[in-house]
Amino acid sequence: MAQVFRIGIAGLGTVGASAVRILDRQADRLEASCGQPVRVTAVTARSRGKERGLDLDRFAWLDDPVALATSTEIDCFVELIGGEDGVAKAAVEAALGAGKHVVTANKALLARHGTKLAALAEKNGVTLQFEAAVAGGIPIIKTLREALAGNEVSHLFGILNGTCNYILSRMEDEGLAFEACLAEAQRLGYAEADPTFDIGGFDSAHKLAILTSLAFGTAIDAEAVHVEGISSISSIDIRMARELGYRIKLLGVAERTPTGIEQRVHPTMVPLSSAIAQVMGVTNAVTVAADAVREITLIGPGAGGDATASAVVADIADIARGVGGAPFGRPTTALRKAERAPMQRHHGGYYVRLTVHDRPGAAASIVNRFAQADISLESIVQHRSEDAAARDPAGRSGAPVPVVLITYATTEAAVRAAIDQALGDGYVVEAPQVIRIERE
Repeated sequence: MAQVFRIGIAGLGTVGASAVRILDRQADRLEASCGQPVRVTAVTARSRGKERGLDLDRFAWLDDPVALATSTEIDCFVELIGGEDGVAKAAVEAALGAGKHVVTANKALLARHGTKLAALAEKNGVTLQFEAAVAGGIPIIKTLREALAGNEVSHLFGILNGTCNYILSRMEDEGLAFEACLAEAQRLGYAEADPTFDIGGFDSAHKLAILTSLAFGTAIDAEAVHVEGISSISSIDIRMARELGYRIKLLGVAERTPTGIEQRVHPTMVPLSSAIAQVMGVTNAVTVAADAVREITLIGPGAGGDATASAVVADIADIARGVGGAPFGRPTTALRKAERAPMQRHHGGYYVRLTVHDRPGAAASIVNRFAQADISLESIVQHRSEDAAARDPAGRSGAPVPVVLITYATTEAAVRAAIDQALGDGYVVEAPQVIRIERE
């Protein structure tokens, strides 16, 4: 009988418990595929007595994740604890140092320490796999590292956070305010009690930093990611996007530019006809543009126990069958430090919504400021409420109304300068809304 490939799992939450079930359910298939039995032999978690629907008596239980990581009873350590530091980092470092293969779903850990952990794995001749860290069940890591090895990637973008995509989808479908959709997401378990990490864009930023390294052969630089969340998106922005032929998505975007690698996470207007615009609910999607394949899009479940555990098990299977290689597609010594492209130099179209006093000359003043900044406008839309129009058809009430500008391609710096000048004229009564536009 072939020697058993032994797995130690740290963390038995939704993903960890699902991974155990998949390994049990697919045991025969995995043995046939890997050439040896693949079995969980030891586990650890915060509480042994918690009901998980698993028979834990089959496995050795260790209270300390670091002790599990270095145990002679395992060949591969699976870290599903979470967190960029603390016990998760200590356990992964201990496992790699002890010559154990590591599988992790921890995007925060990789975004902060991924390059160093990859170097440690290479030094000790073991594998570090992390497919589950980005986009759940979508095999985007394997696609960038292996399937597109013969391509030069020019840019990639995607919906990397299911919570934000669910909220934006509900705002459009139901006409609900952001706060109501967030509360519903929390009730359904899509958002945490403290949702800042998701809605603030930081979860997407960690994932984008990992993808950028794989796509462009650079050392991970999470600090280079420009991050904006979705909490400022209002119902009027959703409606105006639709009216103008767009849909708002929180996108992570990485692209090679003449000034360096640009990494950004922010709400984005995408054409209704685009593939990414059709991705609704908690689903994730990633589009990669490269020289040989031109453009490919991967769509699938970005979270959930089974979907994420599927990626974990796929990594385990690769290791068991001897598929390894450099964690980021090339040795860490070959990963270069990329020049950061400043967001102020970003070039593209913009949606700008300014709430102004409904007085003669207000819109003209704003348009003049954009003209002075050499910004060409594709369209200008000014909506007055029906009540205000009925009370004062001539528009003399002065009540605040939204003025929406759609620009042709320009720079971030120019847009910000024009807005600053418009604010100084005294017509604008609320904080401006600026959303970048990604055209096909």
